[in-house]
Amino acid sequence: MDWLNDIAPYWLWFALGVGLAGFEMLIPGVYLVWLAVAALATGALTWAFGLGVPLQILDFVFIALIVVFSARRILRDSPFVSSDPLLNNRLGRMIGQTGTVSTAFVDGEGRIRQGDSEWNARGADLAAGTRVRITGADTRGTLLVEPLTLVKDEGTGPPEVV
Repeated sequence: MDWLNDIAPYWLWFALGVGLAGFEMLIPGVYLVWLAVAALATGALTWAFGLGVPLQILDFVFIALIVVFSARRILRDSPFVSSDPLLNNRLGRMIGQTGTVSTAFVDGEGRIRQGDSEWNARGADLAAGTRVRITGADTRGTLLVEPLTLVKDEGTGPPEVV
């Protein structure tokens, strides 16, 4: 392992930083990017000041702590606001949609078909084939529904869904 002694220490820190950043791209959400920033900063300090190994490790630890807690505070105080808050909330996206009762509701529980899926649902006792509107969802993933009623329009147009 003589080749390891021939490599300048700052190159090892730079390689570690790039490697951690790469892992963050492969495994998003692990927060390795902050450790990558600390490794790159340690590499830069090692290159600029020729730090010894103990001081390099101490710098890495302190820079990592500073970067992680600073990023945590910044992201807590001004979080990213999504342009589509229901993007990963399938049940939330279904609110307002209509479906058909596939298994009759007994004691307020049954199943509905919405799109190409069947879902557990709660609502008033309903017969199979009844059209329902999804009004919400509980924490267990059960849809909350109400019967869909048609109001006859006295004009010439089609009936209106209420």
